[in-house]
Amino acid sequence: MSTSLLVVGGYAPADQPGISAFQFDQASGALTAVGSFAGVNNPSFLAAHPNGRWLYATGETDTGAVWALRCERDPWSIEAINHQPSHGDAPCHLLIDSTGSWLLVANYTSGSAALLPILADGALGEASDVVQHQGSSGANPQRQQGPHAHSTILSPDERFVFVADLGLDQVVIYRLDKDAGKLHPHGHGTARPGAGPRHMVFHPGSQHLYVANELDSTVTLYDYDGARGTLRERQTIDTLPHPVEGNTVADIHIAPSGTRLYASNRGHDSLAVYDIGTDAQLTTVGFPSCGGKVPRNFALTPTFVLVANQRSDEIVVLPALEDAPAVGTAVASASVTQPACIQFL
Repeated sequence: MSTSLLVVGGYAPADQPGISAFQFDQASGALTAVGSFAGVNNPSFLAAHPNGRWLYATGETDTGAVWALRCERDPWSIEAINHQPSHGDAPCHLLIDSTGSWLLVANYTSGSAALLPILADGALGEASDVVQHQGSSGANPQRQQGPHAHSTILSPDERFVFVADLGLDQVVIYRLDKDAGKLHPHGHGTARPGAGPRHMVFHPGSQHLYVANELDSTVTLYDYDGARGTLRERQTIDTLPHPVEGNTVADIHIAPSGTRLYASNRGHDSLAVYDIGTDAQLTTVGFPSCGGKVPRNFALTPTFVLVANQRSDEIVVLPALEDAPAVGTAVASASVTQPACIQFL
């Protein structure tokens, strides 16, 4: 039997388990609980180190923090190594570079991003750089009153860092200097007014970036010029079959095959599923149910979609189908309080 270890982060006070671990059966989709960890206040987003032994978690609070954790597998356990300030309010996303030497954190409420070194023992060093966004889009007065950095992604060659800023309607681009640990302003890609860029994914072909827009329920395809480090919008497509009041888009991922893209709808409580053409453009396949309420985050395997349904307090495992509706009904589930992030370790 082939199994994988996955960890789930969510919203819980520090005295309650906010991180849970499961063995995932890749053949059947079954989930088996193996343990949990308390000690971090609102560990809403997780990032697994390439070595598989270290895990990093946001402490999503008004005075944000980032935690370094050590994972043992036999028997399974987690212990804290250390934590550092995130240099912003409500850190909501983490990203580790391919060398495992640098961690990026996006601070939502304050609209900032920080770069922290990962030390030889897995601990986090003090931030080597912090960038603070300014201004606002103003297209959505309730949600875009100021900058809101929601996630980061590295260019395929890791020369550039892209920061999705929901409040600015921009994907802000920085040149990454790993030697000095600095983020140098480079430019930005523009989203439609009121779009609210949230999460991003590069196509495996590396020349195309897809952005999930939280506020107007769309996905945008940008052509990426790797030599210049620039983005050009080419396509924007709806994530809904019809308007749904109050819907917000959360997460976005591309299947391991590279031929299908998924985005999650909170409100419509569905997954928007698209085929990716040879020209990188998206064609809608369907809008199947996410198997619960408020699908905040999800993860993909070649045969399953694992969804963190935050308001249902549940992780569900849905089979990935070739034809419409593209996602089947749940084959397994696990109870988790307010799950917000799924990561394979």
